[in-house]
Amino acid sequence: MKVAGFGIWPGKYSTAIFATCLSALLLLSGPAIAHFLLNLNTRIIHVEHLSNGLRVYLRLPMPYLVANLVGPEQADGLPDPAPYTTNTREDGNVVYYLDVEALRADSGGLGKLVANGHQFVSNGVVLQATVETVRVYPGSRQPPFSTLGEARASFQDTLYPQDFPVTYVGDTVVDVVFLFAEQGEATSYLLSSSLNPGLPGQEKTANLILDYYPGSVEVFRARGLLQDPISISRSPWAAAATFVKEGMLHILDGLDHVLFVICLALGAASFKSLFARTTGFTIGHSVTLSLGFFGFVPSGAWFIPTIELGIALSIIFAALVAMKQKQGNQPPERTMFAVTVGIGILHGLGFSFVLHKILQVDSPNIWQSLLSFNVGVELGQFLIILACWPLFRLLSRLGDSRWLVARWGIAAPCIAVAGFWTIQRALLVVQSG
Repeated sequence: MKVAGFGIWPGKYSTAIFATCLSALLLLSGPAIAHFLLNLNTRIIHVEHLSNGLRVYLRLPMPYLVANLVGPEQADGLPDPAPYTTNTREDGNVVYYLDVEALRADSGGLGKLVANGHQFVSNGVVLQATVETVRVYPGSRQPPFSTLGEARASFQDTLYPQDFPVTYVGDTVVDVVFLFAEQGEATSYLLSSSLNPGLPGQEKTANLILDYYPGSVEVFRARGLLQDPISISRSPWAAAATFVKEGMLHILDGLDHVLFVICLALGAASFKSLFARTTGFTIGHSVTLSLGFFGFVPSGAWFIPTIELGIALSIIFAALVAMKQKQGNQPPERTMFAVTVGIGILHGLGFSFVLHKILQVDSPNIWQSLLSFNVGVELGQFLIILACWPLFRLLSRLGDSRWLVARWGIAAPCIAVAGFWTIQRALLVVQSG
């Protein structure tokens, strides 16, 4: 059977490859939007060095402190609520609210949960914390917390005023100041957390640690619950390495980015072609990663789903190009270079959105963090190509017919998954309008 512009459909020989790849990709495809899941699980830690110890300003979502402290079911059919919460049943589901009266009576206990759940170790000694101040904010009212000055200011507001709104626990953040006094100077330390609330997505918690030493500040990034200690030091290289790692994880965890790079490599008939296309992609996303992060993009509700829609369509385009990879049957390389620059612009915006959920524009060392994150994205892209390019070259030597079967067997499932995303994301664009 002929398919216009793409030669002969490989027939029964591709069925097994297609079915296997499609099943795996659909299982991994996840939600339509892949870049906007960090707004409710971000933990920010400012560490100020003192002559005799450390002062820590910490913000984290309240569920991380209380989700695993819910008690057994009571006579009324509701579980005994966790500390500083109340609960009720709405539409058949148990819903938890912040208990403001309990906070007014004694907020120190909540601060102790935060302090006890975070461990600082310096020179082999576990530092002992004293809680100084606690504030709790609804998500809609939380003040900025991206710099040390903003963190200090967040504790100046009135403590739980009478107009404090009824708030879901899931929409609440806790700010705490605790002091490690008389510990001596701690130029470096290990930071970890024993909190394990058992929440969906907790393994993707975005942790930002800002270490303020007189005359310098270093910004560190870590993912997850911090059960494995992260080493905090005065080294700018160590700080940058954490953002390089995050950039790599972002592209490797994002199935849409992975599929596009695979299809990009699959469609390149030579190393020269591969180099030109990946360079164009790199140029495009490097530019818009910064532009998107600093907000030089439209702010309408339609914009984010439109970018995600464009990313899905870019996978389909790259897969179609791969299907017709035969020399002389593809667009000129200059055209492909320009196209991949444009596609890189789309993907760069996707990268910038997730980074913006971690950093704020006024965060310290912002350019170091941006550059390091982008280097990580490049390394992640390189690892994908390193894994698939040798295999593609090996398959291409098995003969034209078998190489055609392999290309269709790889590209067609990518089109199917991206087509599914395209429908989802197109509906989101329509809804946002």
